Amino acid sequence: MATEIPVVRNILEANDRIADQLRKLFAAHKVFVPNLISSPGAGKTTLLERTLTDLKGELRMAVIEGDVTTDNDARRVAATGAKAVQIETDGGCHLNGSMILEALASLDLSELDILFIENVGNLVCPVEFDLGEDCKVGLLSVTEGDDKPEKYPQLFTVGKAMVLNKVDLLPYVDFDVERATRGARALNPGLEVFSVSCRNGDGLGAWYDWLRAAVAAKKA
Repeated sequence: MATEIPVVRNILEANDRIADQLRKLFAAHKVFVPNLISSPGAGKTTLLERTLTDLKGELRMAVIEGDVTTDNDARRVAATGAKAVQIETDGGCHLNGSMILEALASLDLSELDILFIENVGNLVCPVEFDLGEDCKVGLLSVTEGDDKPEKYPQLFTVGKAMVLNKVDLLPYVDFDVERATRGARALNPGLEVFSVSCRNGDGLGAWYDWLRAAVAAKKA
């Protein structure tokens, strides 16, 4: 009789052990670590470019970039002056704890206030893997469907914040901000929601204030 091996459970359990190690490491250095998750093209890298540029003189920041292939996003981040470490997953649809642990060899956590993790573009698999982060942040652009929180509920259920990006395009697309917000908060009433445009800067002030408060809380 064939024996079934719970491979998925074992993979997640092994990852969770590494995530606990990472969490203790981040806590020891008092570094705030948000894990940014979205569909491809929602604007994670553009949001990071704007954030790293605007808060450059105020907060010490670095980014771990996850992509299936290429270092395109890491080069964009590095152009802001921030340290960027690229992880190529070679076909993998998410980052895992061992990848983050290896990437930390290129960073000095004692020199950071925020370490952003930009996960692979995917609304499903990245949510399942704990990276020792302080929180997951879901990005949703207005060029996507406003029913995404209903169709992909796990991210919006466990996330601490949702960033509605590209709101400057609202006059040209069929996207209901109220519906998207209502759907997300039905899953998670305490979810922070930020409506932003990285092109013209609308709403970024509230996003920056949230980051400042999170950094202050981590260092308290």
